[in-house]
Amino acid sequence: MPFIKSTDGNCAAAHVAYGMSEACFLFPITPATTMGELADVWAESGRLNVFGKKVCVTQMQSEAGVAGAVHGAGAVGGLVSSFTCSQGLLLMIPDMFKIAGENIPAVFHVASRVIGSQAISIYVDHMDVMATRSTGFSMMCSHSVQEAADLALVSHVAALKAQLPFLHFFDGFRTSHEICKIELPTNEDMKAMVPWDCVQKHRSKALNPTHPVVKGTIQSSDIFFQMQEASQKAYNDVAEIVEEVMADFKKRFGREYHCFSYAGAPDAEYVIALMGSGSQTIEETIPYLAAHGYKVGCIKVHLFRPWSAKHFLAAIPKTCKRIAVLDRTKEFGSSGEPLLLDVLSSVAGVAGAPAIFGGRFGIGGKEFTPACVKAVYDNLSLASPKKNFTVNINDDVLHTSIPIGPNFSVIPKGTTQCVFWGLGADGTVGANHDAIRIIGDSTDMNVQGYFYYDAHKSGGLTISHLRFGKEPILSMYLILDADFVGCHFTNYVYKYRLLKNIKEGGIFVLNTAWKQEELDTMLPGSLKRDIVAKKVRFYTIDAAKIAEGVGLGRRINTVMQAIFFQLSGVLEFQRAVDLLKDAVKKTYSLKGQKIVDMNIKAISAAKDALIEVKVPAEWANATLETKTKIEGADKFYTELVTPSLELEGDELPVSHFQPGGVNPLGNTQFEKRGVAMQVPTWDSDKCTQCCECSSVCPHAAIRPFVITDEEAKARPEMVVVKGKGKTAPHNFRIQVSTMDCTGCEVCSHACKFGALKMQPFGDEARKEAKNWKYCRALPNRGSLWPRTTVMGSQFQQPMLEFSGCCEGCGETAYVKMLTQLFGERMVIANASGCSSVWGGTWGMVPYTTNEDGHGPAWANSLYEDNAEFGFGMAKATWARREYLATCAQKVLDNAALPVSAELRETLKQWREHYTQEQCDPIAKKISALVEKEKCGESTDEALRELYNNRDVFGRITYWAIGGDGWAYDIDYGGLDHVIAQGFKINILVLDTEMYSNTGGQKSKATNLGAIAKFAAGGCRRPKKDLGLMAMSYGDVYVASVSLQANPHHAVRAMVEAEAYPGTSVILAYAPCKEQGFPMSAVIEEAKAAIDSGYWPLYRYDPRKAPAMQMDSKVETTSKEQLEKFIMRENRFAALVRGAPAVAEQLHEQLVANKNTGLQRVKQMSVQTSFDKLKAGVEQGIPAKQ
Repeated sequence: MPFIKSTDGNCAAAHVAYGMSEACFLFPITPATTMGELADVWAESGRLNVFGKKVCVTQMQSEAGVAGAVHGAGAVGGLVSSFTCSQGLLLMIPDMFKIAGENIPAVFHVASRVIGSQAISIYVDHMDVMATRSTGFSMMCSHSVQEAADLALVSHVAALKAQLPFLHFFDGFRTSHEICKIELPTNEDMKAMVPWDCVQKHRSKALNPTHPVVKGTIQSSDIFFQMQEASQKAYNDVAEIVEEVMADFKKRFGREYHCFSYAGAPDAEYVIALMGSGSQTIEETIPYLAAHGYKVGCIKVHLFRPWSAKHFLAAIPKTCKRIAVLDRTKEFGSSGEPLLLDVLSSVAGVAGAPAIFGGRFGIGGKEFTPACVKAVYDNLSLASPKKNFTVNINDDVLHTSIPIGPNFSVIPKGTTQCVFWGLGADGTVGANHDAIRIIGDSTDMNVQGYFYYDAHKSGGLTISHLRFGKEPILSMYLILDADFVGCHFTNYVYKYRLLKNIKEGGIFVLNTAWKQEELDTMLPGSLKRDIVAKKVRFYTIDAAKIAEGVGLGRRINTVMQAIFFQLSGVLEFQRAVDLLKDAVKKTYSLKGQKIVDMNIKAISAAKDALIEVKVPAEWANATLETKTKIEGADKFYTELVTPSLELEGDELPVSHFQPGGVNPLGNTQFEKRGVAMQVPTWDSDKCTQCCECSSVCPHAAIRPFVITDEEAKARPEMVVVKGKGKTAPHNFRIQVSTMDCTGCEVCSHACKFGALKMQPFGDEARKEAKNWKYCRALPNRGSLWPRTTVMGSQFQQPMLEFSGCCEGCGETAYVKMLTQLFGERMVIANASGCSSVWGGTWGMVPYTTNEDGHGPAWANSLYEDNAEFGFGMAKATWARREYLATCAQKVLDNAALPVSAELRETLKQWREHYTQEQCDPIAKKISALVEKEKCGESTDEALRELYNNRDVFGRITYWAIGGDGWAYDIDYGGLDHVIAQGFKINILVLDTEMYSNTGGQKSKATNLGAIAKFAAGGCRRPKKDLGLMAMSYGDVYVASVSLQANPHHAVRAMVEAEAYPGTSVILAYAPCKEQGFPMSAVIEEAKAAIDSGYWPLYRYDPRKAPAMQMDSKVETTSKEQLEKFIMRENRFAALVRGAPAVAEQLHEQLVANKNTGLQRVKQMSVQTSFDKLKAGVEQGIPAKQ
């Protein structure tokens, strides 16, 4: 019998796929990753499929590898499935043609998502699945979480019956991550639907030596056409097969589906046809419109390929006059979007057919509300409806948008709606996952949970939208009228209209340390007015104090969740508390009993800390705050970024945007998020002016400044000390940008002398914000030091600042350091991953420029091609500079050209040194001269080209940057090819030893014994030695560094790598929160990794003898020594707790593996010395004494 569960669309689809498959191949990609993770966990835990076996779940190195493995598994008769979306799905397309061409009944489950084009987005768009529509896969669309389970099963069964592959898709991040209470089939239910004769038919076609055949032959022009057409009958039969399977499904489960399902008035005049979750909103809105005289309906397209005109026409009410076809994608250059074109072809030549009007909606996750639904029907009712229209944007350029009226509610009576404003990594989202499941699984209520995130990796905005009630919930849009609003971060009262969508009489809970008497002073006037106007019941709680008191730090989630259950009344409070404690045990058991106990203490302490606020009547006329202009912000930031950050981006018109996706630098300097609960304060008496605190700061929020006596006198309240060394003629100060600090504590841990102490964010922090503004405006005096040392680099302007990375991030300090060494002449090719999110999110770009307007130029192509992307940049620039050198020589050779002697002499100097370091100051001078002498207006082509190419006079340093998932896995083939070229390009691998960006999945950098997703039972294979592979070419610079443990070594390696005349590779150990330790301890963690022999430090420079320099002091390790490090991290410790015998075995293997690596480095350093000596003796050169 089916069972009820509160779950999301990913889990629903994965549940069926696991049951119906013998093998699953996958690669992590948001938002489809969870499907594969679940399959892996289920396999590891021993869960069986309908055939009574554990599913063979395998993570591949890329989606291209996945498709190849699926092809192979299907070719030998396996029942195989996969999970993917977006760019990943596109990598599968070549194999998809093969899989379909060979009639293999594989099933792909896709959480449909935007394909990266002018930008990347993780939200829903059907462009990925539409790109596959010519592959020969049948395509099935689910419109809800329940359908994600039901039609997954239909797809698996229909694939077997049709002997063709199916692509089952649903809306990514909408359906995939929405939690609902649904019915799931058991293995027995699914097994009853398996067409065993079709399974055997598939297996009988398998590649097998007992009945051998040959597939994938080469065919000539005389027969290929006929062979293609021979498959057509199978496709012609698919629609009827699907209808048969759906009919069988209805008999067993009671839910009715068709290839095209109709909902609405039987005599509808206006109908919308579409695919995906938008149909739920339409179904919810239709009764409301019917009550207001509308005769409307909706055709839910389930089977998109093969398209059946017959079944589509049968779904249209005979009374229908007009149909709006809504596509959730845009196809540039086409006469219409895919679904529209199919509908048009279906009605062509049909007498009395309705008129068809196409529109686009929901692209990139754009909201689709009841007001939008009404607008589409209203457009159809016009005398001349708009064609090729867009929904819910303001297109003031081509005027395609249709007008949207005011919002209205169609929520069923009795539905409770709750909104929770959280701070990224404070646990709010996880707690709300638990809450919605507690309510759904413990009551007879229907539930829905949906979660919004901004692009900050940690410390960003999260908004949880929870609904629950007796009636089915079809609202596929954000909450518009909340009964309960919880604000979990105090500063949000200044940034957002928290109560904009609260109902009259709703409940508002604010987490704050403010006392009742402080609220009148601290709350903004607009919020106070909303509280009074909407008769809000207002409560406060100091959840941070409770969390801190029990040892949870900033994780206030369990406190606020307990308060929600106390006030909402959805469950009897004590019962809710008991269920919440059970959820805590389940959620945090892997992290250890200590974490479980702390959360339970927090729940128990919450009830008595809640305070009901007596709202003064005078708040109704509270003084409204005036909006202050952001000092220094440009038009881009004020007109585009600011509305977006204030959650008003939906209102921005098309005309405000430029095509191409270009983003200016320096956005984050204006954010001033103020998310830190505590910030460092500087004790000048203890400071040694070493600047290591600045070097390791992930956010560039703490910096040294050189201040003259006059500048110090101008701000007497700011403490300075006399400078040391090269700073001696001036004064020195360490300054913190408290509004940009995240409170990670890394700087205070880095300071060996106790000169930095963490203090609560308060009045002192606000004073320091003024000091920061003053110091930042001072002249940069970095020229006093050589920038190639740790201290010298820290007086250079960091051109990466205030990024959205997690607090304590181990990645950003490396890239920040690179910008301090080379930033004004850098170009970065950045692989997709954490570093592309914190480094390249629209409107939040942390890269910035110097006073000349120069800084890192940054771009992201794809996850799977970053090495080649960077290589292409470097090659093309080399070609341009060679061309420029040719033009320069032509100018020098032509004495008749009217150029000054100064330009001619400078050009001569540049021509002699253009590949060398000396060229940099010459380039700056020559660029100014060609502009001054108006070379761009010359009739001489060579002289004109000097002007046109003046941006490449200076040397440009190219860096391909990405994580271990990029370098070790998905682009390893490309990376290896680029390294093999020996061309001048620098490669920085930010090695967290897992896929950090998608939540901690295993990569080939994951070490033996580490738990990661897709290695739930501990990684059983050793880490790939990427450094050794690069060194095998013999002419590649390779370094293994840890900036947090030894910044001096890291800086030296960076300088050497950049100066190396060929390819360089830097492997950078990057501690990450996914490894499972407090991020405040990044410094200690990195040092422990080095001191234990876990991570070796070395530099391999082919120019030197010996080429290998072993920089680690540790030359061998032991189990005891290594476990002092690895047991600090939950990724290793969790396996010891859960499977001690397995952990013991894997730790022994890890020790052996690490010792092999250490000895190899040591031997290489000795061997290269011996080889150089031997070569010298053989050539008759005496050994150096």
